[in-house]
Amino acid sequence: MTAFLKRHKAVHIWLLCDLVLFGLYWWAVSSRQSANVFSGFTQHLKDGYAGLWYIFPFSVVEWFYAAFILGMLAWLAVLLHRLRTWRGRRFHGAYGCILGMACLALTASAIYCLGWGVNYYADGFQEKSGVCARPVTADELERVTLYFTEKLADTAGQIPRDEQNVFAVPQEEIFAASPHIYDNLSREFPFLARTDRVPKKMFFSRLFSAMNFTGFYSPYTGESNLNIDSPSCLLPANITHELAHQRGIASEQECNFLAIAAATASDNIVYQYSGYLMGYIQLSNALYRADYDRWAAVRALLPESVLADLRYHSAYWSQFEGLTAQVSTKIYDSSLKSYGQADGIQSYGTVVDLLVAYY
Repeated sequence: MTAFLKRHKAVHIWLLCDLVLFGLYWWAVSSRQSANVFSGFTQHLKDGYAGLWYIFPFSVVEWFYAAFILGMLAWLAVLLHRLRTWRGRRFHGAYGCILGMACLALTASAIYCLGWGVNYYADGFQEKSGVCARPVTADELERVTLYFTEKLADTAGQIPRDEQNVFAVPQEEIFAASPHIYDNLSREFPFLARTDRVPKKMFFSRLFSAMNFTGFYSPYTGESNLNIDSPSCLLPANITHELAHQRGIASEQECNFLAIAAATASDNIVYQYSGYLMGYIQLSNALYRADYDRWAAVRALLPESVLADLRYHSAYWSQFEGLTAQVSTKIYDSSLKSYGQADGIQSYGTVVDLLVAYY
């Protein structure tokens, strides 16, 4: 046994380090107080090393993921080679390779849990702001949906459009304006104040569309990454969503709310329109389920330009309603539940309660 342990000393030490990291994670999520302390520490840490990765104009973490996948495949190839050629030593060769692959996956998982998973157990926007989701009546839902409809009508005519009457603001202009979108909302909620950087455009955007992702925040690099293949009418709101994650807010429902609140409160008409459009989609879907007649009456008030954006948005995402999107959604749903988000992917729907409570 001693000889066996010495022979595989490196991977055993690696495994022990992984267990220590998971032990630290379990301590961090053991109470709200410890989660708040640890998430505050990691937030400063991520803000620090993000400065390094933002030197690069492209999404660094995308290539980290590509390298990770290629590395695992290379490791698997080494394992198969050892099984075929290491006569008399196949067990040791297989053991070292398999445990090494497991340790690599555990290390990636542990870093993610410590860098981001803890945030699900710390105070979120509702605890810090006092704006809390609550049960919504059909009358309240109709009033707020109507408010967003009116705001869309006010802003839609100020948005550049193409020959199909679809949103046509250059993406470079949208990204360039992003660092100041939270300025106004941060005056109302000072804990949201921070210095933002321009998010990264994703090289593999089309692939992420197939997985139903409009963007993601990476705790590994501190980058906000945006899908630039999806319809641009919601790109400003999606950017604002990812910038909410930059503030340590883990809850998807709260980040959707903050995306809408920050965008509509900003001085940028393009972000205002996109925020009202995202809010309308959320509210309208809820009103449709609650009372179809009220939904139809409110929708009839939308300008043709807004309807054109909604049709384009719907047509784009309908092409990805296949197995890849279903599997990706299921995996992400399970991931949310593993961090205590009991509603899983349905937590996106509860943003409606926050919108009604706030507006």
